[in-house]
Amino acid sequence: RAQHPGPPDGGWGWMIVAGCFLVTICTRAVTRCISIFFVEFQAYFGQDYARTAWIHSIVDCATMLCAPLGSLISNRVSCQVGIMLGGLLASTGLILSSFATSLEHLYLSLGVLTGLGFALCYSPAIAMVGKYFNKRKALAYGIAMSGSGIGTFILAPVVQLLIEQFSWHGALLILGGFVLNLCVCGALMRPIALKEDHKTAPEFLEQDYVPEAQKQDLKRMSICSPLIKAWSHECLCYCPWKEYDFLLMPGFMVLAVSVLFMAYGCSPLFVYLVPYALSVGVSHHQAAFLMSILGVIDIIGNITFGWLTDRRCLKKHRYFCYLFAVGMDGLCCLFLPVLQNFPLLVPFSFTFGYFDGAYVTLIPVVTADVVGTSSLSSALGVMYFLHAIPYLVSPPVAGWLVDTTGSYTASFLVCGFSMIFSSMLLCFARVAKKIKKTHLQSLTNDTGTKQHIWTNGAIAYSVTAELDQKDVEFLAADTNGYSSR
Repeated sequence: RAQHPGPPDGGWGWMIVAGCFLVTICTRAVTRCISIFFVEFQAYFGQDYARTAWIHSIVDCATMLCAPLGSLISNRVSCQVGIMLGGLLASTGLILSSFATSLEHLYLSLGVLTGLGFALCYSPAIAMVGKYFNKRKALAYGIAMSGSGIGTFILAPVVQLLIEQFSWHGALLILGGFVLNLCVCGALMRPIALKEDHKTAPEFLEQDYVPEAQKQDLKRMSICSPLIKAWSHECLCYCPWKEYDFLLMPGFMVLAVSVLFMAYGCSPLFVYLVPYALSVGVSHHQAAFLMSILGVIDIIGNITFGWLTDRRCLKKHRYFCYLFAVGMDGLCCLFLPVLQNFPLLVPFSFTFGYFDGAYVTLIPVVTADVVGTSSLSSALGVMYFLHAIPYLVSPPVAGWLVDTTGSYTASFLVCGFSMIFSSMLLCFARVAKKIKKTHLQSLTNDTGTKQHIWTNGAIAYSVTAELDQKDVEFLAADTNGYSSR
């Protein structure tokens, strides 16, 4: 297939966005709608809420835990094959669940098998959007990720109607057929060859200021190194770890740690908002309406925040827009315990829902800015993998705090501080990076060296021409955390 110099920012890319939109409906929206079956499962199997609630937790955890597997299949085979295979597994899991005779059966079929299928579809589809868009990347992700909110808004009443008409057995069977649409989404994911994907050499080997002798030395030193691969026009060595070398980038490591705290803070609110509203005297109808507001405003946050951060004035500051959105959701959680009636909870749902949609849209955008487009699929697999444990652990921990203290205050405060810490960690990391860059620039000026910026974010310093050739020294301090001389 033809090699493109860069993302086309349109054309077939909009079909990729449509495919990713459908993938988020069939994965994230269907996962949210599984909670509608809770009462049916509890009544049919005669189990308590705690055991029944594990079904939703296992689906969510399996989807995120197996995300790197989805990225691996997408990279090794193709995105189309990975998504189609995932659609078949997810559909099979839902169909088998319609014949379940115990909760353990549902743990395996609906939890593990369906969650694994969703994992093979979710991160590869999101990564494909990043392959096709650059200038309008945030807007494209906003449209694609809004499928979660739109799907929840539409599927929730439909699933309830299916349960009333066909029981939970028939509803799961129909959902299994609906999820087969993931195979259609996979067929839309046409691969694209970008010039960046074929750049397997560090950019300094192609720069004019590097003497040919130094290029040859660097090539000899980099053979079979898992971190530095020097290629000219032919492959000198092959390293299977190349697609995961971004794990050593300091910027990615900070982002990964912050995601752990962010995921811990955001998950319990969707579980306990309705029970909290009921505990302060809000009616069942109004409490359900709060969740509807969250879903609808989440869609608006996806699209509008994506569009705003694509504007020229904000495009360079998408990193800070992301941490701002996470921090605002954290503040919302901190103020939630003092909101004791429905008129005060409505503005909370608007604010939290909007910024939740905002940072969900920016997660793949910020990840692409940190690791680059060529490693985006693998990086997103790791990012969503990191969501798994917080998603599995945080709701039970929040419930334990409610049981221990007799109120929701401690749970919401822990969630709020967790998200604010995630935001502050990213802020401090960016400030430290700027200070380090300023220091290196001043050091360059003091020593009379000349600075070169590599396209992968590295900084190279070469001594000026007055020095002898044998004294030339190249210092590299790049985001992978290693140096080459």
